[in-house]
Amino acid sequence: MEKKKGIAILGSTGSIGTQALEVIAAYPDQFDLQVITAGKNADLLIEQALKFEPNVVVISEETLYDKVKDALVDTDIHVYAGEDALCQVVEGTEIDTVLTALVGYAGLKPTLRAIWAKKNIALANKETLVVAGELVTSEAQKNGVNIYPVDSEHSAIFQCLVGEFHNKIEKIYLTASGGPFRGFSFEQLQNVSKEQALKHPNWDMGAKITIDSASLMNKGLEVIEAKWLFGLRPDQIDVIVHPQSIVHSLVQFEDGSMKAQMGLPDMKLPIQFALTYPDRWKTDFPRFNFMDYPQLTFEQADRANFKNLDLAYKAMEMGGTAACALNAANEVAVDAFLKDKITFLQIGELNEAVVKGMRLVQQPTLEDYVAIDSESRTFAQDWILTL
Repeated sequence: MEKKKGIAILGSTGSIGTQALEVIAAYPDQFDLQVITAGKNADLLIEQALKFEPNVVVISEETLYDKVKDALVDTDIHVYAGEDALCQVVEGTEIDTVLTALVGYAGLKPTLRAIWAKKNIALANKETLVVAGELVTSEAQKNGVNIYPVDSEHSAIFQCLVGEFHNKIEKIYLTASGGPFRGFSFEQLQNVSKEQALKHPNWDMGAKITIDSASLMNKGLEVIEAKWLFGLRPDQIDVIVHPQSIVHSLVQFEDGSMKAQMGLPDMKLPIQFALTYPDRWKTDFPRFNFMDYPQLTFEQADRANFKNLDLAYKAMEMGGTAACALNAANEVAVDAFLKDKITFLQIGELNEAVVKGMRLVQQPTLEDYVAIDSESRTFAQDWILTL
C-alpha cells in the first residue's frame, strides 16, 4: 500500500485551515495529518486536535500553552507553544507537505524553515512571497522544493499551465470580484463602515483578507505573488473585475490563445489540488451550472478610488524591500481600521505614506526583511498617531 502523505497545517483554525481539514477528512486513506497550529484560537485548536488526532499541535500564543496542554493531557498528542516551535515542527520527518495558511507576515519564517527541510509547500499565505519573494523562490529552487499555490487565482493560473510549462506566457489576468464597494464613488467610500467592508459578496474569508478584498489590496498582493510564482514582469500581469467569481483567472500564451479555469467559488478545490497535484481526486463538491450564470461580466478595476492596486505595482517595480514595507503598513492599517482608528480610505493613504517614506534595501537578506517589516510597522503606527 502506498504511504500516506504527511501533512502539516500552519493556521488550522482559520478559513483555509478549517477547509483543508475537511479535505483531509474526506481521504483518510491518503492523508496523514501530522501537525496543526493556531495563533490564539485555543478552543478550536483543542477541538480539532481531539477530532483529528495529529501527532503535534502548536499554539503560537505562549500564555495559552497550559490550556491546550491540559485539554489534551489524556492523548498522545505533543503540545508546543511559541513562534520558535512553529518553525521547528515543520521539519518533522513524517511531513511531506506543509500547508501555510497563516495570515500575514507570520507565515514567512516557518515557510522558509519548511523549504530548508525540503518539504513541499502548499501556499495559502500570499504575504510570504510579497514580503520576500526573491529569497523564498530562490531557496525553493536551491532545495528542490515545489510551491503549489492555494489562492484561487494563482491555483487557476497553475491549473491553466499544466501541460504548458514549455510554452511562454504572454500575459495573465487575475480576476477580482470587486468586493462589497464595487462601483462606489469617492464620496461614498468616505463613509463606509467596517461592517459593510466585512460583507464580501462571494467568498467567506477571515477579517483581514475580507478587508483587503474590499480595498483591492488583496488583488495587489496577488499581483506581487504572481510575479514570483510564475516568473513574470509587472507588465505581464493584469487585473480584471469579474463580479460573479466563476472565472478564477486566465493565461494568455504567445500565440494569442487563452486558457481560463472556472468553477463555483469554493476554496476546497484549490486546497485539494495543491495537496494532490498532479492528480485530481473525485469530489462531491457542488457543480457549476451555466444556466445559473447566463451572463459572465468583466470590467476594469477602479484604480483611481482604490489606490492600493497601483501601490502594489509601484512596490513591485521599486523591488528590494518595497513590497515588504507595503505589506507591513497594510497589516497595521487593516488592524487600525477594524479598531475604528482610521477610515477606509485612510488604509490606502497610510500604505502610500509608508512606501514613500521607508528606506529601500535593494538586495535584502532575511535580516533586512525582518528589520524593514519592524521599521515599517513603527512608521505606520506613528502616522496613525498624527491623525
